[in-house]
Amino acid sequence: MHGEYKVPGGKLVVADLDVVGDHVRQAQISGDFFLEPDDALERINGALAGLPIAIPAAQIAARVRAVLGDGVEMLGFSPEAVAVAVRRALTGATGWRDHQWEFVHDVPREPALQMALDEVLAEQVGSGERAPTLRVWEWASNAVIIGSFESLRNEVDLEGAAKHDVTVVRRISGGGAMFVEPGNTITYSLYVPESLVSGLSFVESYAFLDDWVIGALNDLGIAATYQPINDITSPAGKIAGAAQKRFAGGAVLHHVTMAYDMDAAKMLDVLRIGREKLSDKGTTSAGKRVDPLRSQTGLDRVDVIDRMVDSFRNRYGLGPGTIDAGTVDRAVDLVASKFGTEEWLTRVP
Repeated sequence: MHGEYKVPGGKLVVADLDVVGDHVRQAQISGDFFLEPDDALERINGALAGLPIAIPAAQIAARVRAVLGDGVEMLGFSPEAVAVAVRRALTGATGWRDHQWEFVHDVPREPALQMALDEVLAEQVGSGERAPTLRVWEWASNAVIIGSFESLRNEVDLEGAAKHDVTVVRRISGGGAMFVEPGNTITYSLYVPESLVSGLSFVESYAFLDDWVIGALNDLGIAATYQPINDITSPAGKIAGAAQKRFAGGAVLHHVTMAYDMDAAKMLDVLRIGREKLSDKGTTSAGKRVDPLRSQTGLDRVDVIDRMVDSFRNRYGLGPGTIDAGTVDRAVDLVASKFGTEEWLTRVP
């Protein structure tokens, strides 16, 4: 059994396991990490021999840590990273390059239809009807997208939304409200098979699926980093927020909204952002929370998108994809039955 785990911001850890019955008979850990002294690798491999295949990652990490003791330097990885690589091997996880990725830069669509398309496309990947896909959205109108479990009245000033012609919709993933304007926002979705994140905790999967875009932003000259659970930040401020939804059919939806430019005053008119929510971001003013990509790169929005997509393509390969009329029809039906209804919008009043 073979499993790989690229530590976000760190090194690659590879686990090759010889499994007999319900135990690991022999293990070999390798990768481009740094480890001193040399015999520490033998100790790690020895700690993994005899593991029951159902052992949780935390217990694997504890075993590794126990045999290393003091005086061992692990650079670019950790006992937890070893545990993840082992769990990915034991669960048959796939790697990014095991899949043929497709790219869709979609046409502008209304907010409720965007919500519906996310669900339809993810289900298509889960059923094998569609290859794993990266989709860049375009917005047809201003919107606030609240998380699946957020209170509508607590998050949104509906009078402010009406004043600024902002459509309010609810998505299927958790997380916080996002304020978007056409041309000022970069939104993308990844529709991936569950096997890609197999062996990862939910928190680990956020960092794992965001690693490529952090690398792309770094290439643009932005010192972007991942901030658990679901933020991408830089020294100048927050750049983006991610959200995720897992489907029973075996697909994972991971979508990200990034601020390219922003009308902060308008956002404050529409979103009820409390002081407590801001305090954990280290700021005192909502208008200062997000530092748009335009100010950090000096590039046009289309150039930022092109550079990001090129980064994904160079890492993992990326072919052309489409959203056909039948898929749109399914999404339109879902708007009528779910995403465009008052019942869905007010499911948490």
